[in-house]
Amino acid sequence: MRPVTVPDYIKKLLRFSNAEKIALAKRQYGALLKGTPDVTVVIPAYNEEDNILNPLVSISANITSLSVEIIVVNNNCTDKTEELVTATGITCVRETQKGVTAARTAGLHAARGKFILNADADSIYPPDWIDSMIPPIKNDTTLAISYGRFAFLPGDNTSRFTYFIYENLADILRWYKKNFKEEAMNVYGCSSGFRREQCLQVNGYEHPPGTNEDGWLAVKLRNKGFGKLHYVPQGKAIVWTVDRHLQNDGGLVRAFVMRVKEAVFGKK
Repeated sequence: MRPVTVPDYIKKLLRFSNAEKIALAKRQYGALLKGTPDVTVVIPAYNEEDNILNPLVSISANITSLSVEIIVVNNNCTDKTEELVTATGITCVRETQKGVTAARTAGLHAARGKFILNADADSIYPPDWIDSMIPPIKNDTTLAISYGRFAFLPGDNTSRFTYFIYENLADILRWYKKNFKEEAMNVYGCSSGFRREQCLQVNGYEHPPGTNEDGWLAVKLRNKGFGKLHYVPQGKAIVWTVDRHLQNDGGLVRAFVMRVKEAVFGKK
């Protein structure tokens, strides 16, 4: 069952000032990174000063026995994104080639963890996210990649209940893609995990024109024989994000129609 309302931990986080978020992320990250990292969380960022502290605070608050490093990739930011990241003590690397593919690639090469978790700069992560995403691929060599779900934070003109309806309809579409089309279409960069060495062996995030780097990586890992795609359905793994991608596609209704056409007919 999808959540109808926004969790309390997110409401609390969004009330914090930037200074409070920086202090909180710095303290929490000191406990999250326990020596040599097992896992690296990579977050590409382009002018995300309004959002970047939210994933840093929420990811660093994760409850896990794993040692986890976080890397933010400054993809030509002209605002205070890097300044905010470095204030928390979290690593920020620079990638001057524009685009999410180049940014994720830079994070991949800078990572020290055996496992990579993809995250986004405009998202907020639940406290059990890491321990929901990593154990399946850590404990089962027949799985190549794990991927989870996301939910939308209410916007200025859209209620959480409206998004709740949209997300349930979208889940039906994802079921259709998984069972009748291509499951990799359900893999998104805001929540997916895999083994770093295997990603490097398939040339990382490189992908053909007209595809996305996240789904195509899943295809490459599976076709290389590294294992199956693993869907993480638990509610405690749901990532919360803003709806700017939907708005870029023309709004909620138009975006959903586009996704139906893409899933059924292979085009937007």
